[in-house]
Amino acid sequence: MKNLYLKLAEVKREVGKVSKNSKNPHFKNTYADLNALIDAVEPILLEKGLLMLQPIQNGNVTTIIIDCENNESVESSISLPALQDPQKLGSAITYFRRYTLQSLLSLQAEDDDANKASRKDTLSDERFTNALQAIADGKATKESLINNFTLTANQLAQL
Repeated sequence: MKNLYLKLAEVKREVGKVSKNSKNPHFKNTYADLNALIDAVEPILLEKGLLMLQPIQNGNVTTIIIDCENNESVESSISLPALQDPQKLGSAITYFRRYTLQSLLSLQAEDDDANKASRKDTLSDERFTNALQAIADGKATKESLINNFTLTANQLAQL
C-alpha cells in the first residue's frame, strides 16, 4: 500500500502545469480559475484513491486531501477576511479555495498564450527553400526568418 505522499507525488507528476484559462481585466493578467484547477486535479486524485474536500472551518477556507485507504491527510488553509458583503465574501472563498489547492499541491500555472507565442515553428527543408526564395524575391527578410522560426545549424549556414 502506497502512503499518501507517494500518491501525491504521482498526482503532481501527472497534473504537471495547469493552463491559465481566465483573464483578470483589472490587473490585466491571466490565471487558472478554480474550475480549471479542479478539472485538472480531481480526476487524478480520485484515480489514486484520494479525496479532496474544501470546507470552511472556523473562519478558514481549508483544502484537505484524504487517502481513502489509510485515512492519512494533508491540508492547507487561509483565514477568511471579515467581510460583510456576501459577494465579496463569496469571491474570497473561491479565491482561497483555488490558492489553498494550488499551494497544497505546489502546482504551477502555465500561461498558454505566452508559451504559444514564445514557441517558434521549425521549418522543413521544403519550407526553408520556399523561405529562401521569398527572401530572394524581396517578400521576406533574413531577420524575419530568424526571429519567427527555429532554424537548424545547416539552415542558418545557408542564410
